[in-house]
Amino acid sequence: MPTFKLDDIEIPFEKGETIIQAAHRQGIEIPHYCWHPGLSVAANCRMCLVEIEPGPGQRAMMLDVLKWDAAKNDYVVDRKPKLQPACQQMAAEGMVVRSENSHFVKDARAHVQEFLLVNHPVDCPICDQAGECRLQDYYLSEQHTPKRMLDEPVHKPKATVFGDTIVYDAERCIACTRCIRVCDELVGDHMLDLRERGNRFEVVVAPGRKLEGDYTLMTEHVCPVGALTSSHFRFKARVWTLKEIPSICPGCATGCNMYIDVDLRELRAYRNRPRDNEHVNKFWMCDDGMMTYLRESEGRVLKASVRKESSREETTVEAALERAASGLKGVQKGWLAVLLSAQASTEDNFVMVEFARQLGAPLYLSAKGPWKGDEILRNVDQNPNRAGAVAVANNAKVGSLKDLLHAISAGQVQAVVGLGTDIDADAESLAVLSRVSEVVLIAAHDGPLAARASVLLPAASTFEVTGSFMNVKGIAQEFRKALPPKGDAVPAWDLVARLGRAMELDLKYRKFKEVRAALAVLTPAANPERVPAADAPSTPPAAPTTPSTATNP
Repeated sequence: MPTFKLDDIEIPFEKGETIIQAAHRQGIEIPHYCWHPGLSVAANCRMCLVEIEPGPGQRAMMLDVLKWDAAKNDYVVDRKPKLQPACQQMAAEGMVVRSENSHFVKDARAHVQEFLLVNHPVDCPICDQAGECRLQDYYLSEQHTPKRMLDEPVHKPKATVFGDTIVYDAERCIACTRCIRVCDELVGDHMLDLRERGNRFEVVVAPGRKLEGDYTLMTEHVCPVGALTSSHFRFKARVWTLKEIPSICPGCATGCNMYIDVDLRELRAYRNRPRDNEHVNKFWMCDDGMMTYLRESEGRVLKASVRKESSREETTVEAALERAASGLKGVQKGWLAVLLSAQASTEDNFVMVEFARQLGAPLYLSAKGPWKGDEILRNVDQNPNRAGAVAVANNAKVGSLKDLLHAISAGQVQAVVGLGTDIDADAESLAVLSRVSEVVLIAAHDGPLAARASVLLPAASTFEVTGSFMNVKGIAQEFRKALPPKGDAVPAWDLVARLGRAMELDLKYRKFKEVRAALAVLTPAANPERVPAADAPSTPPAAPTTPSTATNP
C-alpha cells in the first residue's frame, strides 16, 4: 500500500483518498469543521490547511505577504508557502505533509479560528454543544489569544424553529454547510440552504417547507458547533455529566450502532447518538432510532403480577415463579407452546429455546408488524432480532403468532410461555388466548399480550442488560448494559432459567457468561464475540454513498 508522511508519521492510503481521509483512518485528527467522512467535500472552513513539501524537481508554491518587522516598526514584504486544504488534496506516494510541525499552518489555523469567533456569541454557559464543541476545542489547541475585535458583533435570529425536532441559532452558525449536505446527499431532499454572504449568512429552510422526514436529527448530530439543537435534548443536560455506552439500536432489523448517553446520578438516558460503523449504518441513524431512549421509562413492567378472576394482583417475583411453575406442571407434554420474541435479545431467546427443547414444546415467534422502510437505513422489519431468534432455534420449525393462535383455536395448545408483549395482532385475534389455562409472559414493557397473561414477570429492558441482536444480514452485534434494572426487573434469560428450575428442568444458567459460552458452542453464528467491535475509525468513503445495511462490528 502506498504511503505518505504526515508530521514524520508514515500514513498508508488507498487510491482516491485525500490526506484527511487517510489520517482519519489511522486515528489522527487534522483540525476541521466542514469536512465529514460521509459527506462530499466543501473545503469552505479552511481549518484543515496543511503545508505540502514539493516533490523532486518541483518548486514550492509561494505567496507574497506582509510581515510585521518590530525592528523597523513597520510591515515588510515576506514570502510563505501556499497552504492546501487536507480535505481536498489527494494523497500521493512519497508526499511529505506538515500539520502540527509547521508554524505556517499553526499561524493560519489561529487566524481562521479567530475569524470564526469574531461575531460568535459567548453562549457557552447556555449552549447544548458546550463540552463537545469544536470551537471550544480548537480555541484551546489552535488560537490561545483573546478576542481583538471590540465592535458590536453582527446579530442574527436566535431559537428559530426549523421543524418538529430542530431549533436553529444563526448567531452560532459557522456556515460549514454540513446540515445542508445531509439533506441533499443522505436524504435527497434540498430542505436547507445558505443565504446571504459574508457575516450576514444564515441557514434557512426552503420556502414553504419545514425540516421534516426521518433523518432530521442527523442535521443536529453533524453540526460541529451549537447552531442546530435537538428540541428533545435542548437545555436538558450537560454532556460532561453523561457517560456514553456502546449499544445497538432496537428500532429495526438494520441494527444501527449507537451510543446511549446516560446520567448515572439520575439513572436516566438522555439521548442516543450514532456510533460509526462503516459496514452497518456508516455514520447515521434515523430519528426513530435516536429516540428509542424515551421508551426506556415508558410502559414498563416493573412488578410481577398474577391474574385473579377479572383483576391483576402484584406479587413478588419468587411467588409469581412458583405460581407459574405449579400451573405449567399440570399441562400435558406436547400441549405447551413457547413464544420467542423478535424484540428480545439472542441470549433471552437462546435460553427460552432450551426451555422448550426440554419440554418438547413447539416454537412460535412474536414480533411487531412492519413499518415504513427506506433505502437509506430503515428496514421494513421494525424488530431488531428476528434473525437471532430464528438462529438459536437451530433448524427447529418456528411458527408465527398467527400459527400459534390457529393452534389454540384447534385445541392443540393448553398453555403458553412467552417473551415480550409486542405483537402484530388485534384484540379480536387475541381473544382465543382465553381458551388456554396458563399464559406466562416475561416482558420489559406493557403490550397487547399483557392483559391476557395469567402470570406476568418483569424483565430488564435492552438498556438494562448486556446482550446481542442479529441484524437482517445475519450479523451478531453486542449491546452493553447502560442502566441498572428498574423495579423488580431482572434479565429475561434469568427468569426463564429460574422458571425452568422451578419446573425441575435442567437449566443451570445463573450467570450471563454461562449463557454466552453455551451460545458460542450451540449457535456460533449468533455469538457476537466471534468478531471485534468496530469502535475504531473505519475507512471513510471516497464520495458520499447510500449507507449500507450490510455488516457488523
